Order: sequence, then C-alpha cells, then structure tokens
Amino acid sequence: MRLYNRINGEELKRRMMESEEDRVTLSFYQYYQLGNPQLFRDHLYLKLYPIDVFGRIYVASEGVNGQISVPREHWSEFEDILDEIDFLRDTRLNIAVEDNGKSFFKLKVKVRPKIVADGLNDDTFDVTQRGEHLDAVAFNELTERDDTYVVDMRNHYEWEVGHFKDAVLPDAETFRECLPQVEEMMADKKDKPIILYCTGGIRCEKASAYLKHKGFSSVYQLDGGIIQYAKKVEEKQLPNKFIGKNFVFDERLGERISEDVIAKCHQCGTPCDTHVNCDNDACHILFIQCPSCAEKYNQCCSQKCADFTALPEEQRQELRKHMSFNGTKMGKGRYKAYRKDEPLSLSSLEPLKKRVAQREKIRVNESQEQ
Repeated sequence: MRLYNRINGEELKRRMMESEEDRVTLSFYQYYQLGNPQLFRDHLYLKLYPIDVFGRIYVASEGVNGQISVPREHWSEFEDILDEIDFLRDTRLNIAVEDNGKSFFKLKVKVRPKIVADGLNDDTFDVTQRGEHLDAVAFNELTERDDTYVVDMRNHYEWEVGHFKDAVLPDAETFRECLPQVEEMMADKKDKPIILYCTGGIRCEKASAYLKHKGFSSVYQLDGGIIQYAKKVEEKQLPNKFIGKNFVFDERLGERISEDVIAKCHQCGTPCDTHVNCDNDACHILFIQCPSCAEKYNQCCSQKCADFTALPEEQRQELRKHMSFNGTKMGKGRYKAYRKDEPLSLSSLEPLKKRVAQREKIRVNESQEQ
C-alpha cells in the first residue's frame, strides 16, 4: 500500500464537497516520547487510510498532534485503532462544535521536529510541570476574580473573529512569536492568576510549563481549549464567556460559538467574520471578506489581485515572476486591502509588461539563431 496520497488535491476536494457521507471532525494530541517517529507515522497511516480518515497528523519524537475527520460508519474501528496504541488509549477527542463533514479531503501524516512549532528548547525547562487544568465551571469561577488574567495563546487572525471577554490578545502571527510576547506583556503580573487558552489545549500545555519556569506562580490552562469549553457550556447550561467564532485550521475556517460578530471585513469595514483565501493563486492571503466585497473584488483581497486573475493564464505565469501581492510571503492578514495612496489597477504594470515582452522577444530570437 502507498504510504501517501497520489491523487490530485483538487479532485479529492471536489469528491469531498459532493459527498453526502456523514463524517465526524475532531482534534487530538498526546505528548509522548516516541523512539521512532517515522515508523510510528507509517503504522498510523496504514491503519487510518483504509477506513477513509481524512486530515492532518503531525508525528514527532515528543508525541502526536492531529486534526482529522472520520466517517461515522467507521467510528468504532477508529476507536479500536487508538485503543491498540497504549499512549493514545485514553486520549481526549475534541469533537468539532459545528461540523458539516467538509473539513478535510485527504489524509496527510507527517514527521516533524515538534508537534507544535513553539521555538522552545525543551532541555532548558521541565515540560511536565504544566499549569493546572481548569474545566468550564472552574474557568468561569476563576475569571470572576478581578485579579485574574485570561491570555489568548493563538494568532491574531484567530482571535480576531472570536475570543474570551476581556482576554489579553498578543499581536502575533505564529505561536513561536506569541510566547515571548506573552512573557513580556505579563512580566509585572507574575504573582497573579493567569489562565491560558487556545483552540484545543495543545499550545497551552507547553506554554504553561514555560511560564512557570519563568517565575509565574499561578498558571492555569483551559482544559480542552475553546472546543471543550463550548461543549461543556452547552451541556451544563453555563454562562458562555466566549464571544464570536472559533477559528479552525481546516476547510471550514471557523465554527460559531456565540452569535456575536466581533470582526470586520478587511476591505470595507462591514461587520463580518468570514475568513477566505484570496482567489489569486499568486497571493492566496487569508483575510476577512463580506459577500459584497467578494462580488466587487471577484473573491480577491484587492483590485490588483482581481485584475491579475482576469489576465490570460500565460500572461499571469510570466508576470508573477516579477510581482508581489499581499500574500506572496505567506502572510495571514498583515496587509492593507485598500490604500488610497496607491492605484489598485494594473495600469502601473504596463512598463513591467513591456519589459517582459521584450525579454520574451529576445529569448525567441536567440533560440532561432541557435
């Protein structure tokens, strides 16, 4: 059996969108010292592929981190697979809050240096000395204290669409950037109760141990993250302190926790919390766009990208070698979609297009001479 997918991704995505199969989206993680991550990776792929599990799983010497979807008809088989693996037997499965079964369209199991890119040297502190876990009830109770600080350990484009009330919101694009920011922002509050939270809990496991190592005395973490909190709040009819959407790293890009819309369209400022990727493949930046702007800019992040996508494919391929767009460097929301001091049309690119045409003419002449 092949140990990786070889079918075109667009074809797999089309099949998934057209499928009526009932699937369960979930995330899970477990820190565990794996002696041979590659061998375990292959074993996991061989077990999950036959039962049509889709998603993304990272395997490292420190454990496993997965976001997947499982066909409901194969759920018991999936549980049996986990039960056969000692360190995954009692792993908590964070079932998605909102799930249409269209979260993933293929299975990817990858070996990575770490299951979360945290930028930390684990040899410098005890990663097992983590913060105290709080369930939804304990979280709500502790946040009623005036001296408690709730810290969001996610990236700016995640908390922009939803976060806990009065949370500290680091302006970071990656978890690696977030940790030092939090340490600096909370430097004068080392004796105060600090509750960390993230999507499913994995980022807080390491972050809480790091902050304790740095001298923070009362560090807590929300058990199971936002996903588990939302479920327990609904089950136990507790006050919901999370406002807006929970950003997720799959095709859904978000699941609604409350009806509040706290974000705005990046192009016109209208209340909106729908994340999309720019339809210009040379850009593809992640941003928030309302339906009106989606129509106006042809699902693109700017007029520049919209005009670019309207060009013939051959011309786009040549021009993109000499152009940069909002998302050329894989940024996530770090841009201005509309700037009054810059033209948004491609008219300014005419000199570039002429140079490209001249280079192509020279290339053709040289090839003919040979």
